[in-house]
Order: sequence, then structure tokens, then C-alpha cells
Amino acid sequence: MDTAFIEMKNVAFSYGDRPILQNINFAVPRGNFAAIMGGSGSGKTTLLRLITGQIQPQQGQVLINGRNLAGFTAEELYEHRRNMGVLFQFGALFTDLSVFENVAFPMREHTRLPESVIHDLVILKLHAVGLRGVQDLMPAELSGGMARRVALARTIALDPSLLLYDEPFTGLDPISLGVIASLVSRVNQALQSTSIMVTHDIQQSLHIVNQVVFLAHGEIVFSGSPEEMRRLDSPWINQFIQGQADGPVAFRYPAKTTLQQDLHLLT
Repeated sequence: MDTAFIEMKNVAFSYGDRPILQNINFAVPRGNFAAIMGGSGSGKTTLLRLITGQIQPQQGQVLINGRNLAGFTAEELYEHRRNMGVLFQFGALFTDLSVFENVAFPMREHTRLPESVIHDLVILKLHAVGLRGVQDLMPAELSGGMARRVALARTIALDPSLLLYDEPFTGLDPISLGVIASLVSRVNQALQSTSIMVTHDIQQSLHIVNQVVFLAHGEIVFSGSPEEMRRLDSPWINQFIQGQADGPVAFRYPAKTTLQQDLHLLT
């Protein structure tokens, strides 16, 4: 049996009086590449924040290598984050730093490597994403797809054991999307990292992940392989995959009053 690197047991989380997640149970074995899918507001990004330790669940446990993240000391939490690479939505490059300085940033922040070694590592990471030669450019001089690849090079700068991707395909043209998807898949295989990707892109994601966790209304409605997901007859998943306007995910916000009542208050 594969050892779970990330595991959530009976996790619940709310922002104030608004419940976001409830009864969340799933495990991501070491070396697996898992996609977290679901509609907007279903709690996907909140799951990532729980894994990074930015927030703590009101109920349940978030386990990292079998240990409750809530029990980590400040030093252990720092080490957990040092062993983690995060590719943010739209890349989040430092706009005032060159490409080289962006990729070098985590190396300088978390290691005491000499500058000569950092230089060689930056060039190697840029080469890995097909961008050797752009190290002197500024982020404003890059296309959207190039900026995302530089961000990926920065994400893997320290060869992390855990990779988190927050909507890595957002805003990309079809060619750039295909390039990023291919690079993400190759990086995961090369580093043998445990990877978790929040995504809305069904077609590309199902080709590169080996596990899917599907959220709806803050609960898990499916957890399994892409093949099992394709065979599943679920109205939630069918609406999401087919992009249907009508289905379990309602178009209208569940207001507490009727339209007639609201209009009456204005007269």
C-alpha cells in the first residue's frame, strides 16, 4: 500500500459563519499527481491553504507524512514550506526583478549556496522549461506563456518534495496551455514529487494526473482515478465537464428573500 504524503481526515473549515469545507476525507500517496476540481467557490483554494498551513481546520486533521500539521512547531512549519513549491495563478513574478533574480530568489532565501552555484542552477532550471537565454529579461518583456514557465522554473528551484499548482492554465492560449501542461507533467515525473493541482481545465488535467478529487458545495463527491471519473454517472460531475448552465450547481445565488419582497421594500 502506498504511503499517504498528504491526508485529510474529517476536515471542516468556515470563514466566520460561512461554511466552506465539511467532512473532507482524502489521501494523496507519495509521488502521486492529484487534481482538485470543482466549481468556483467549492473550496479548492482553501484546501491548498490548509496544506500550506496558512489556515487551520476548525475540525479534523491535515496530516503531512502522518503528522498533524496543527502540531508543527514554527521551525517544522518553516521546513515544511521550504520543501514545497507553489505555482501561483498567473505566475506572480516579482515585477521589479529580472528573470534570473526571480528564479534565484528562493535559492538565496533558503540556502547558503555560493553565487556561482546559484547562477548555474538558475540556468539549468530555465533550460528545463525551455527558456535558457531569457535570464536578463524583465517580466514585462515576457509573453503570458513565457512568464508562466519562468514561474514554474522558480517553483522547482529547490527540487521540492511537494508541488502545489493553483490554476496553472488560466489565461493561456491553447499552445501555451499545452506547453505548460507538458512541462508540469515532465517536472512531476523527473522530481518524483507529490503534486496537487487546483484546476478548471478538464481535458488537459485528466491526461497528466493520476488522481482526481472533485468538490461540490464544500464536500467531496468523487475521489479516484481519471478513468473512474470518466465512467462515473454523477450530475455534479457531468454538469462541470460538459459546461451545462442547468444542473445541481444553481445559476442564482440562494437569497433569503424573494424578488417580490425586495421590490416591496423599495416602494
